Amino acid sequence: MRQLPGRYLCTIFGTLWLAGAAAGQTKVAVINWQRALLETAELKKAQAELEAKFRPRQEAMAKLQKEIESIQQQLQTMRGKLTDQAEQDLNLQMQRKQREWQRLNEDLQADVDFERNTILSRTGRQMQQIITKLAEEKGLDLVIDAADAHYFRATLDLTQEATAAYDKAHPVK
Repeated sequence: MRQLPGRYLCTIFGTLWLAGAAAGQTKVAVINWQRALLETAELKKAQAELEAKFRPRQEAMAKLQKEIESIQQQLQTMRGKLTDQAEQDLNLQMQRKQREWQRLNEDLQADVDFERNTILSRTGRQMQQIITKLAEEKGLDLVIDAADAHYFRATLDLTQEATAAYDKAHPVK
């Protein structure tokens, strides 16, 4: 049996769905999931808290980067004037600081990613509940992400309504 390419399956599914929709007057809405989530007061507050929490580490990395740049500058301006040992010492010092910066950067990125993913996972589940509730209240049969729609009328967009409902259900403390 020959397998059909994905675009043909989508076309067939779309045709079948439209045929069913015409018979039953399916009610559809669209949501920009990412924008709805990112515009919630809770996520804006969480973003500000993450920035404040990790700012000291970012500042320490910036200081370390300046030290590395200073050593590089010394090596360039003092080239030919330093003893081989002094130049080697500066190179080793710079390498150590670069390794330290790399470790700090990796640790910071891992910590930020973990916390961001934890927050997004929780708020994503809560937003899904909000969207389900909105769909049930409006008698909708289908809510799709705007990213998956090639075209839709603005009147079908639930994004702002979902964000407002989320903020009401989960007020920032």
